[in-house]
Amino acid sequence: MPLFKIGKRLEIIKENPFRLEKEIQSLTEQNLSNIFRLNFIRSEFSINNFRIDSLAFDKETNSFVIIEYKKDKNFSVIDQGYAYLSLMLNNKADFILEYNENQNETLKKNDVDWSQSRVVFVSPSFTAYQKEAINFKDLPIELWEVKRFENDTVSYEQIQKLEAQESIKTISRTDVTTQKVAKVIKVYTEQEHLGKGSDEIKELYEKFKAAIFNLGEMEIKPKKLYIAFISGTNVIDILIQKRAFKIWLNLQKGELDDPKKIMRDVSATGHWGNGDYQLQINSDENLEYILSLVKQSLKKNKK
Repeated sequence: MPLFKIGKRLEIIKENPFRLEKEIQSLTEQNLSNIFRLNFIRSEFSINNFRIDSLAFDKETNSFVIIEYKKDKNFSVIDQGYAYLSLMLNNKADFILEYNENQNETLKKNDVDWSQSRVVFVSPSFTAYQKEAINFKDLPIELWEVKRFENDTVSYEQIQKLEAQESIKTISRTDVTTQKVAKVIKVYTEQEHLGKGSDEIKELYEKFKAAIFNLGEMEIKPKKLYIAFISGTNVIDILIQKRAFKIWLNLQKGELDDPKKIMRDVSATGHWGNGDYQLQINSDENLEYILSLVKQSLKKNKK
């Protein structure tokens, strides 16, 4: 889809292609927080004859993220992705040491959730084969296309997986590397979270979900502990329980206008989810009012 500059007539904005992978890498590393909400750890991290382009850390999931930049199209995202993940799992201490040497805090091995590790490939384009290759429900690999335009604009767009039901394990039973990685790293799905709730709670969740999507553009990213609704950053996180579900609004204490005082302030207590406001829901009694609260979080956090 071309971009246009608005004037008396729409004027097409031409793409300004990257000449080198290093250009993509430098731009991305300098803006990791804005693009991916990740903390930058190290560039060109070498270990055991492997070189990782960018090493990052996801504070939300407490996990490492490996980022690779590609301009050529002749590579297997699955083979390379699992090779990097295997490298990390076999050298955890080196990754911890690299984090501690580059951050102003100390990270211990048990502080990391290795199960939520992932690999991100960034490229100006991917082949149809590469896009098709990621259509597994449990693949810890993401593809992002980056394009630069003549008006000093750049776009990062994730290649979305189809509604895949097949597991990567079904085609890799003879691949030792994939098998070993799959025993540790897990990709969480919305359906797995919904499996914890009763039929009534599943139905109630779907009703809330549809109403939340009507508020504005958002995407769902299931995490280990909850389902995140994201627009730029987390707007609302939902934890499915047997006979209810909990929500957390990503607003800090004092930022929420809640006249009915139905949200619980959890700023001083340990809790899952992002933000300082929590609510347990088991009916649609206050649906419209709750949506007005979610809307406040969306306004603050939307991209």
